[in-house]
Amino acid sequence: MNNKIYLSTLLSLSLGLTSTAQVVAPGAELQLISDQFSFTEGPAVSAEGSVYFTDQPNNRIWKYDTDGGLSVFLEPAGRANGLYFDNEGYLIACADEKNELWRISMDKNIEKLVVNFEDSLFNGPNDVWVSPTGVIYFTDPYYQREYWTRTSPDMKRQALYGYKNGEVARLDGEFRKPNGIIGTPDGKNLYVADIGDNKIYRYSIRQDGTVYGKQLFAQQGSDGMTIDEAGNVYLTGKGVDVYSSTGEKIKHIDVPANWTANVCFGGPDRDFLFITAGNKIFLLKMAVKGIK
Repeated sequence: MNNKIYLSTLLSLSLGLTSTAQVVAPGAELQLISDQFSFTEGPAVSAEGSVYFTDQPNNRIWKYDTDGGLSVFLEPAGRANGLYFDNEGYLIACADEKNELWRISMDKNIEKLVVNFEDSLFNGPNDVWVSPTGVIYFTDPYYQREYWTRTSPDMKRQALYGYKNGEVARLDGEFRKPNGIIGTPDGKNLYVADIGDNKIYRYSIRQDGTVYGKQLFAQQGSDGMTIDEAGNVYLTGKGVDVYSSTGEKIKHIDVPANWTANVCFGGPDRDFLFITAGNKIFLLKMAVKGIK
C-alpha cells in the first residue's frame, strides 16, 4: 500500500472518520414501512433491536419489532415525543401533555420522574438521551401545543437538563430553542441541537454528569439525532445529514417527506437506519452500525 494512503487511512480511523460510501450500504434504498400516522417522532431502540416511536398527534407510542411487525405499545401516551431506553430496559419518554419526563416499564407501568423545575412547569420536554452512568439528559424547548390550556411558558429559559436519583439540574440555559440530543457511547461527550439558532453544540461530560467545554460542532440545526459506531452524527430536518466526529459533513440522505423529525439505528445488529418523517416511517440498510 502507498505510504500516503496508509497514513491517511490510519488518520481517518483514529478520528472516527468514514467515507460516504461506507455510511449507507452499497445499493441500499429507502424502504417505506408505513404511512398510516399523523406525525412520527422519537425513535428508540430496545436491547433486542425493536424500535419504539411516537405518533404525538394521535397520542400513541408504537413498536416496530425485529420481524417487521407494527403494533401500538401505549395509548394514551402522555403526548410523548422523544424516547430513549435507559440502562435497565425502561423506556424514558418526554411526555409533554403535562410537561413531564416518564419512565415506562415493558409491562406499561408509568413512573413520573420529573414534573417541574424550581416550582415552575417545564416548557415541554422534547428529546432525551441516557448516559452509560445513568444520567438522563433532556431538552426543554417551548412549542405551543393545541392541547394545553396555557399560552405562554412559566420559565424564561429554554434549556438543557440532567436528571439522576430524583434530582434534576439545569445544565445550560443559553439556547434559542434546544431540541435534538445524543451522546457518545463512552459517556464522554454530549451533542445538543439549537434548532432555533441553526447550530449543533458538543460538550464534554464530567464524572458527576455536569457538562463543560461547549463548542460549536456544526452550523446546522436538527430535530432529532443519532450516532453510529464510527462516531458519525446524524442530523434531521430536510432529510438526514451525516457529519463525521470532526464536524465534516460527509453524506446527505434524501427522504421523500416535508420534514424528517428523527432517526435511530435498529434491528438485531443495529445496521438499519430507522427514520421518522411526517406521517411515514422508513428503513435504510447501512454499512455502519449503531451502538448496542
